[in-house]
Amino acid sequence: MKKIFTLISLLVPCMLFAQINAIDGIDLNKAVPDGRVDSVYQGIELPQSFTGEDVIIGVTDWGFDYTHPVFYDLQKQNCRILRAWDQFRNAGPAPEGFDYGTELVGQEALLAAQCDTFNVYEYGYHGTHVTSIAAGSGSMSGSFRGVAPGANIILCTFLVSEQAVIDAFHWMYQVAQQEQKRLVINMSWGLYYMGFMDGTGPVAETMQELSDLGVVFVTSAGNNGDVKFHLHQDFNTNTDTLISQIGFADGGGSYTYGQSVTMTSSPNTSFRYAIAVADEQGGIIGYTPFYDTQRGDFSLDTLAYVVGYPVEYKIDNVTASVPNGLPHARLRVKKSIYGGIIYALAVAADEGDFHAWNVIELTNDVGNWGGPFSSKGAGWTAGDKEYGIGAPANTACAISVSAHQARQKNNTTGEFTGSGAMAGFTSWGPVIGNPDKPDISAPGQSVMAALSSYTNSTDHSPSNTFYFNGRSYGFCSLSGTSMSSPFVTGVVALMLEANPYLTPEQVKYILKQTAYHDQYTESAQPLTVGAGKVDAYQAVLMALHADGIEQHSVSDSRCRVYPNPVENKAFVVIEGDENLYDVQLFDMSGRQLMSQAMTSGVNHLDMQAYASGCYFIRINDGKNIITKKIIKQ
Repeated sequence: MKKIFTLISLLVPCMLFAQINAIDGIDLNKAVPDGRVDSVYQGIELPQSFTGEDVIIGVTDWGFDYTHPVFYDLQKQNCRILRAWDQFRNAGPAPEGFDYGTELVGQEALLAAQCDTFNVYEYGYHGTHVTSIAAGSGSMSGSFRGVAPGANIILCTFLVSEQAVIDAFHWMYQVAQQEQKRLVINMSWGLYYMGFMDGTGPVAETMQELSDLGVVFVTSAGNNGDVKFHLHQDFNTNTDTLISQIGFADGGGSYTYGQSVTMTSSPNTSFRYAIAVADEQGGIIGYTPFYDTQRGDFSLDTLAYVVGYPVEYKIDNVTASVPNGLPHARLRVKKSIYGGIIYALAVAADEGDFHAWNVIELTNDVGNWGGPFSSKGAGWTAGDKEYGIGAPANTACAISVSAHQARQKNNTTGEFTGSGAMAGFTSWGPVIGNPDKPDISAPGQSVMAALSSYTNSTDHSPSNTFYFNGRSYGFCSLSGTSMSSPFVTGVVALMLEANPYLTPEQVKYILKQTAYHDQYTESAQPLTVGAGKVDAYQAVLMALHADGIEQHSVSDSRCRVYPNPVENKAFVVIEGDENLYDVQLFDMSGRQLMSQAMTSGVNHLDMQAYASGCYFIRINDGKNIITKKIIKQ
């Protein structure tokens, strides 16, 4: 068994980031060359071929087919799904340490269960498609093979609650600890009212805690790049009341309630908000009461009459969220049954940098696609496409993935054909306080991969089918950042097989450093591209040469580094009995920059010669290794 990375010991679901394509898709055998995964399989100038072996890919989603042959090994003999936790299945037993749902352990239990049970997406298919992109072994003929076909898999179908996804992350970490393997978690979903739009909140905190313990998180950036669903006004320079029409999104069927408007502003400021009722020409008829974020934390479900028109809405108000101090409010307004009127968002404030996002509101709490904010003339404000990345993709430690159309490689000439264009649906960055989102792009448009054979959905038609153990299994083309995220998840598994000592920070750094650009990234909207298009071969090559961290303990109290961030000189305080400690400084690529002997007590570390950025200090007493992260301003 390979030596492994030593580990020291969310959220309301949303409508999934995917859409069905009527056209034929790019199967995975053609998509993987776009990310140079084929070169990794072939082991070109590498010590061996890499397929994700000894790495666990965890997928949080809905619609898993446990019997699908793409989750078997390449010989179609053994299922690579180690466990599944279906939080909707009440039969039990629950995983150790939890008191709900059913944990399925081993091939026999998984095959007996067949698929996850009826849930918020009924009997869906999305999770099967996503997982097969990350780790599928392909059809009987080998086509439609995923990025990391040698990886092990764990799956969680999670309830519609913030705590449920937090539990899913902890469960996956526990399984990885028991298996003694590295873990990368894929999240092909997102929300705009879960957590806070600056990338903080309980789920984000959990992700950072587990990232500090070695878990890599990869997530879809979102599919709202083609709708102006974001609203912005700087009340520090413009104190006029903001008025913008709330556009109602199509879709959702019987689950549609109306629209959900999430609002925030600068830390330690406040704003007042209401629903304005107007005629179709933009003439204001009246307002609901204004609600002030200074009023305190409260929830409201009410019906107000505005000049005889009933307006049904719900409010969740947060005065100052911990720890970021941002005022936060969520306004859910039910679509009017009356013609000839429109609803608008009205906001007033004395100061602050205000933002709002308008997405569909479904009765099952899983809507996330945008409706437009628009102007009706003078005094009104139109929306834009910026700041379109919601949770969990807005979390700093997450690798958020945008999408592009994969090029196709000619196996004879080696030349690529096809557009390679960035996908128009990819949500735009940046994130409040984090201008670097999204992080990277991967193939996510018209990707052909597996579907659950147990789905009751009628919104797809399998383009390819084959039989296994007497059952028909299908493949279908889908588009979305739901598809590009598992592509990068698979690449991360290849990297971690090549170097199981990489920290999550190093993984992200290497992916971004090795990403490639072409004419399409150069001409695309910069807020959708990230660092460029993923290059698995260069990422694995750089991972092999990176000096990873064998033992990673950011919380070890025996060592403190301050100030952090640092400008020129830092102090390293070591508490211990050893006389000498070997202290090394590394950059994010794992390259050693300095080695210095230090003693217990207060030591000086000169950072003046180094560029701004993130670094790691590794302190070795001959028995243990302590790692600390330091930021150079």
